[in-house]
Amino acid sequence: MAVSRDERISTRKRNDKWRNMPLRIEMSECINCDACLRHCPPNFGAIFNHGADVIIIPELCSGCDKCLPACPVDCIYPDPDWQPTTDLEDWWTLPNSADDPY
Repeated sequence: MAVSRDERISTRKRNDKWRNMPLRIEMSECINCDACLRHCPPNFGAIFNHGADVIIIPELCSGCDKCLPACPVDCIYPDPDWQPTTDLEDWWTLPNSADDPY
């Protein structure tokens, strides 16, 4: 079980004890205000600017929902179909880089 943010980054696994599903941002609705990013607790640090998009790395997202009330356009949704994937490999260059806001 990956407990700390650094452990979740290194193993690329969610904490097995998290009951809430990760969240996702619907970019066709997002206005790129970064309010969600500012409200994501640093111990999760799941939300990043990725080019023109704002993304949530599911393995870092506890589903705490702190970003939901911050979003002025309600474009953040639970992601019930999420499965671990390697398709988003470039997302993992963001944590602990110069582009990491946490």
